[in-house]
Amino acid sequence: MRAMVLSRLAPLADEPEPLALRDLPVPVPGADELLVEVAACGVCHTELDEIEGRTPPPRLPVVLGHQIVGRVRAVGSDALAARVGERVGVGWIHRSDGSARENLSPAFRATGRDVDGGYAEYAIAAADYAFPVPDAFDDAEAAPLLCAGAIGHRALRLAQIEDGQVLGLMGFGGSAHLVLQLARHRFPNARIFAFARDPEVRAFALREGADWAGATRDAPPAPLDAAIDTTPAWEPVVASLAALAPGGRLVVNAIRKEERDKRALLDLSYHEHLWMEREIKSVANITGSDVREFLAEAAEIPIRPRVETYPLEDANRALRELAAGRVRGAKVLRIGGASGR
Repeated sequence: MRAMVLSRLAPLADEPEPLALRDLPVPVPGADELLVEVAACGVCHTELDEIEGRTPPPRLPVVLGHQIVGRVRAVGSDALAARVGERVGVGWIHRSDGSARENLSPAFRATGRDVDGGYAEYAIAAADYAFPVPDAFDDAEAAPLLCAGAIGHRALRLAQIEDGQVLGLMGFGGSAHLVLQLARHRFPNARIFAFARDPEVRAFALREGADWAGATRDAPPAPLDAAIDTTPAWEPVVASLAALAPGGRLVVNAIRKEERDKRALLDLSYHEHLWMEREIKSVANITGSDVREFLAEAAEIPIRPRVETYPLEDANRALRELAAGRVRGAKVLRIGGASGR
C-alpha cells in the first residue's frame, strides 16, 4: 500500500518535505481490530507537533493522520459487531481504558502517533473506537469531524457558555469554523466573535456567520463570557484573557504550544488578565463518547465542513500551508475511491 511516512523529527523550516511516499505491506488486524481502507484523512496541526517533536511519536518511522474515514475490509476474530463494508471514522483516540475519563488515562493511545494512522491506503483501528459515519457527509466532509469537530465539541462543553452570552473563537481554522456552526445551533442568541491574524481568515469567519471578526489583540465589541483558543501560539492566550469578562473562562484547545512567541507571556498582568475570577481550562485529547455524540449532532444540524482536498502524495504541501496559516476550513487528503453519499 502507498503511505506517507515520517522517518525523522525536524522543524518544518529545515525539512519542508518531512514525509516520504513509501510502499508498505497492508497491515493485518488483531483480534479486537479492524482493517480500514482509507478514503480520506484530515490534516491536523497536531501532525506538525509530531513532526517537529513537541509530541513525538514513540517510534520511527510512523504513518501520521488521525481523522480517518474509510470502509472496513477485514474484521478481527473478537470484533463481532463490525461488518465488512461498513463506513467508519477513526479519530485521535486509538484506544484507552473505556472509562469516563479515558482521555486522561495513562492507557490512552493516539492514532497516527502511538500507532500508524491514516496517511496511507489502509489503517488499523481498534473496533471499539471506530465509529459509523452518518450518510449526511461525504468522505472529505466527514474527516475533520473526527478530530477538529469532536475536540471542538469537547471544548465548547468545557467553555460552559449559555445562550445569550458572548463566545470568542481565537483562531479560525479547521476546528473553530465547526465550533461556530455548533454554537449557533446550541445557543441561537449568543454573540460569536472571531479573532485571527490574517485579514482573509477574518473575512472567512464573517462569511461563516461570526458577528464580528478582529485581529488577535483587537478589543471585541463586548467582553467575552468564554473564549476557545485553537492556535499553536501564546499571544492569543494573553489576548483572550484580556478580553474576558469577570468570571469568564478561557479554554485552550491545543495538544501543544510552540515556543516561538512564548515571550508574549511576559505581558501577563495579574490585575488585567487573571483577577476577577477568570479561569483557564485546557482540553486534553478526546473520548470515544465525544466522537460518537458529535457525529450524531453534526448530522442533525447539519454541520457543513469547508474542506480543501489534496492527493495523498501532496501531504507535505498541505502541512506547509497549514503551518503558514493558509487555512479556510479544513485540509483533507483524498486517498481511496469515494465511499460517501
